[in-house]
Amino acid sequence: MPGLGAIAEVKRRSPSAGDLRPDADPGELAAGFAAAGAAAVSILVDERFRGSVDDLRAARRATSAPLLAKGFFREEAELAELRKAGADAVLLLLRDLDDRRASALFSRAAELGLDALVEAHDSAELARAVQLDAEVIGINARDLDTFEIDRDAALELVASAPQDRIVVAESGVTARAHGAAAELAGADAILVGSALMRAPDPIAKLRELLARPLVKVCGLTREQDVTVAAEAGADLAGFILARETPRRAPAVLPVPETMLSVAVYVGERGDAPSDLAQFYAREHGHRARDGVLLRGDEQVARVVDRAWQHHDPEHIERARAAEGRIVLAGGLTPENVGEAIEAVRPWAVDASSSLETEPGIKDHERVRAFVAAAR
Repeated sequence: MPGLGAIAEVKRRSPSAGDLRPDADPGELAAGFAAAGAAAVSILVDERFRGSVDDLRAARRATSAPLLAKGFFREEAELAELRKAGADAVLLLLRDLDDRRASALFSRAAELGLDALVEAHDSAELARAVQLDAEVIGINARDLDTFEIDRDAALELVASAPQDRIVVAESGVTARAHGAAAELAGADAILVGSALMRAPDPIAKLRELLARPLVKVCGLTREQDVTVAAEAGADLAGFILARETPRRAPAVLPVPETMLSVAVYVGERGDAPSDLAQFYAREHGHRARDGVLLRGDEQVARVVDRAWQHHDPEHIERARAAEGRIVLAGGLTPENVGEAIEAVRPWAVDASSSLETEPGIKDHERVRAFVAAAR
């Protein structure tokens, strides 16, 4: 299962947020983003973003990475100019194009050897993108009239897109958890601009957003422990709702927007409101060895754990041999998580009891140490 890709965007200003990075050097940033793992680099060429086609040319001179020219294009002649300036792909914004114009631009892009990122904001536009036979579809979480971000609505659009298309989740990605949510909904990549341009070091911010494994702190029962886990940089907050554990949470507690909440069930799936659910079968009255991570009713990862209160000498080998997204849990500590990550390369790591002063009460220093060691 491939990992999440990123299109990193060079954007000096935003109509919604004003100046972001007025002195941005498109060539320097494009080369840096490519070196940091971007699958492609988006260049704003519209003057409303303080961009120009010269920025595209500068980026082309600096890197061989695929370049997406982004603007509000309506005429075929614009596409030819962009291709000549070094673009590999162009944005087609369905919000501003009727079906006739969209089809004409889509066809002309293909003639020029340009890929097209066809952007949709709602279900009607997604249907139009599919009808256009767009191979790459962008789902924008930002309403371009109000500039408001609706991540939940965008994730549902991502989840409803045909699986044979490449889906790019756009706007509102400022934390690893946002990218993870898009990935689990079915996105192949994220497009990130403002978060990078606002960061003191845009290249480091891109690496941060793409960094794996994600870190889950489980067995949380108190709001103050959720806060410490978030401040330490954890991405997932786990709340155990099974009866057999002394770490049973009173509920799925509120989490900051930089985290995803995970309700943990054993034997029977509950309906507590959470971003994700972690489910284990019940065996011999207790939790089974391994579990699954669910988004709604869909399995999105396998949890490789250890049987309830049992030693499992094959734990790491089973995880190493597993395929797809792996959440590695069971016996992880600040002291051994780095070695476990090196051996397994999991999508996420999960710790609970090793981070406690007593069941359900977190040791804040060990929480911080675990997150730091997992990075």
